[in-house]
Amino acid sequence: MVGKDEFNDEFDKKAKKAIPAVIHMLSGYHQEIQTWRDVPNVGEFKLPSAKGRTGGTCTSALLQMLHAARECDHDLSWVGLLQSMRQNLKARGNDQIPQLTSSRLTDVNIPCVFVNPDHPRGTKRAVLIGINYTGQEGELAGCHNDVRNIKGYLESVHLFKPENILILVDDGIHSPPTKRNIMNAYNGLARQTKSGDTVFCHYSGHGGRIQNEANSLAETLIPIDFETSGHISGEDILLELIRPMPSGAFMTYLMDDYSGTGPVLNLPYRFTADGDHEVGIERDKSIDFDNLLGGVIYCCFGFFECMVRGDSRVS
Repeated sequence: MVGKDEFNDEFDKKAKKAIPAVIHMLSGYHQEIQTWRDVPNVGEFKLPSAKGRTGGTCTSALLQMLHAARECDHDLSWVGLLQSMRQNLKARGNDQIPQLTSSRLTDVNIPCVFVNPDHPRGTKRAVLIGINYTGQEGELAGCHNDVRNIKGYLESVHLFKPENILILVDDGIHSPPTKRNIMNAYNGLARQTKSGDTVFCHYSGHGGRIQNEANSLAETLIPIDFETSGHISGEDILLELIRPMPSGAFMTYLMDDYSGTGPVLNLPYRFTADGDHEVGIERDKSIDFDNLLGGVIYCCFGFFECMVRGDSRVS
């Protein structure tokens, strides 16, 4: 019989082998989980009702807490950040519960960081996606604002260079956030990233659920051309962005899904700011390491292939 410590040690070894880079994902989900009847399959899918006319709840709450802590010269821990976001959301009548998922066993009581702590001078890159679904059912109005606000934060606080920030928004100026453009951007970002680099990804738009091959529901992102190209699954992101990230890279992914369906990426460790997980981050025993350790489909796309002139800037 394998002892508890041996199991944990084996779990952690598999997690590190499956995902070489340090990945932190911030997201939220609703307490009332939607059923399959609420979100039909790809062919029948209709976007959910519009929300967030001035910006995404997760993005706005996160930035408010980070700016407030900075003004007070106060270091927020992961626990402090997520719990503060939760209180902020509740005060606004929003039932989303912020959570942190990670590729590593993380002490959630230490200060949260968004720049590689081991190599703070490494190259910093970002892919920021905001989809308002202009002219479509379920049109949003705050996702472009989310991108502007995150871009401003990264540049002013963490000194990201504008030329290293790739933006996909459906404003008729930048490259559109189609499924192909999004996956090209993720694939190219993973290829350009070196050990010691910092990566920040942000998605603001609708999320949904589709039935996967295992006949269960899987959370998805919904690109602008979902009706013809389909959804973006967690497995798509795992294969093109997460698995190819090199060891020594440090990535944060802020997932502001306006439908609140849950975490798109099933990372091995999870902390949920619901008041019931005060012990800290927990190992997700449902993770299928055989799948994570399987082969990676890897296509060759350049980081800026899907950009048009001027796409790295949002005015």
